[in-house]
Amino acid sequence: MAIEKSVASASIAEVVDRILDKGIVIDAFVRVSLVGIELIAIEVRAVVASIESWLKYAEAVGLTVEPAAA
Repeated sequence: MAIEKSVASASIAEVVDRILDKGIVIDAFVRVSLVGIELIAIEVRAVVASIESWLKYAEAVGLTVEPAAA
């Protein structure tokens, strides 16, 4: 009896398509302080997504700005 092994592999195009479809959000905050004095504060927010996914994310976190009425 032979054992067959199935390996699912994805091409780079499939991976990029999936990332653009679902999106990736990286949000980080780093604070370095010494004796209660803040020395360094770094905030990083990176989003890799399609425009549609980004607009959904931006609306969800309140980053969209409504145009001013003339």
